[in-house]
Amino acid sequence: MQFRMRRPTLVSEDADAVGESPTRVIAVTSGKGGVGKTNVVANLAVSLSRMGKKVLILDADLSLGNLDVLLGLVPRHTIEDVLVGSHTLAEIMLQGPAGIHVLPASSGVTRLTSLTEAQQLMIQEQLADLAAEMDVLLIDTGAGISPTVTFFASSADETMVIISPEPTSLTDAYALIKVLARQYRERRFKVLVNQAKSPREASEVFGKLDVAVDRFLHVAVELVGTIPDDDYVHMAVMQQKAVADMFPEAPAAQAFKRLAQQVTQWPKPGLPKSSVQLVWQRTATHVGN
Repeated sequence: MQFRMRRPTLVSEDADAVGESPTRVIAVTSGKGGVGKTNVVANLAVSLSRMGKKVLILDADLSLGNLDVLLGLVPRHTIEDVLVGSHTLAEIMLQGPAGIHVLPASSGVTRLTSLTEAQQLMIQEQLADLAAEMDVLLIDTGAGISPTVTFFASSADETMVIISPEPTSLTDAYALIKVLARQYRERRFKVLVNQAKSPREASEVFGKLDVAVDRFLHVAVELVGTIPDDDYVHMAVMQQKAVADMFPEAPAAQAFKRLAQQVTQWPKPGLPKSSVQLVWQRTATHVGN
């Protein structure tokens, strides 16, 4: 997010002067469930941590969170407790594999499917404090086009959309990009093809999305990587482990390692990429002053 209270993300001319290092904030999202979005987040986090990066994950699927389950974590408190005011984000933060940090969400709490503006601001303020100590903040959004999903997706420095070879994945990814482009004025998206049987299949799948987005939405999409369909991923999931942690030499784990290396080389964020990010920047600056 374009936080300004301690400027963990926005690159500014005086950032080096005050000794602060911008935090890279990436929202990982998808148009539909079942494409392995949360698995991507977990493995990207572990891979980044193995490279020496300090990584924080926010499980922003607030009512159906399962990141903690995937990683074998047992939270005592969740974001639900933060939103009702009994705990802070710092108090619910867990340490996961490879030293990553996790902010767990609730599961089966319908009232968290939509946040009020006051709740959004509270999360943003507390998250800014935690993110200031991190190199990378990964936001694991829910799937679909709900207001909470689109809010988190549009407020990050980068939005990475996860797709799979399934035709419905492309249809729903297009719908998500359409909403973010038209309602939040997002102009750029990164795309990761997951569960691909071959590089050629991944290229063809991305090509279909690229053609549709370019023709009808006029926004930029960039293919940033491919994760192969790998039995080791399923084996790791059954053990509630990240494949990058349990089977580091597996094809998928190596692909996540390459993705992590690429992420660290992405250009630092400059201008806000969406209207929500611009609002956060102004709001946080005001609060910080």
